[in-house]
Amino acid sequence: MMTIINLRGVKNLASDVKLNQLYNQFDTLLSELRKKEIPDSIIQLINKEVEEINTSNSLTTNDLRKVIKKKQTAILRLIEKEIQLVPKNYYRTLYLALGMTVFGIPIGVLAGVFLGNPGLFALGLPIGVAIGVTVGTAMDKKAVKENRQLNVEIKY
Repeated sequence: MMTIINLRGVKNLASDVKLNQLYNQFDTLLSELRKKEIPDSIIQLINKEVEEINTSNSLTTNDLRKVIKKKQTAILRLIEKEIQLVPKNYYRTLYLALGMTVFGIPIGVLAGVFLGNPGLFALGLPIGVAIGVTVGTAMDKKAVKENRQLNVEIKY
């Protein structure tokens, strides 16, 4: 059985607060993944991403932040797609944006057209947000019930 490798220390963590937070969040994600049963093929892919971060110590703090975000997003997509593991509030965040665009904008446009006031366009956005948050929260609760949620919340 393979294990997920550790992040190695990164220089300049103390001097850059955002990099420090991102690094700690990524480290927490990895430790949460170690607690789950993950197939070796997925662990290999995760280790490859972590190793790329470990070997990028020569980057500036800004570039390192971008690399960590990119690798973290790649790992999250991989585990969500392949083994349906998600971080806290994953679906709420996802469906908030979807609700706004899929429901909010069309509802606002319809309200503006039917009532003859284009200013009512903005009326649909909070409705879409509410729909998205409701659906996303329900899906997050389902993920918790099915033990598919990792005990880490991803913030960028």
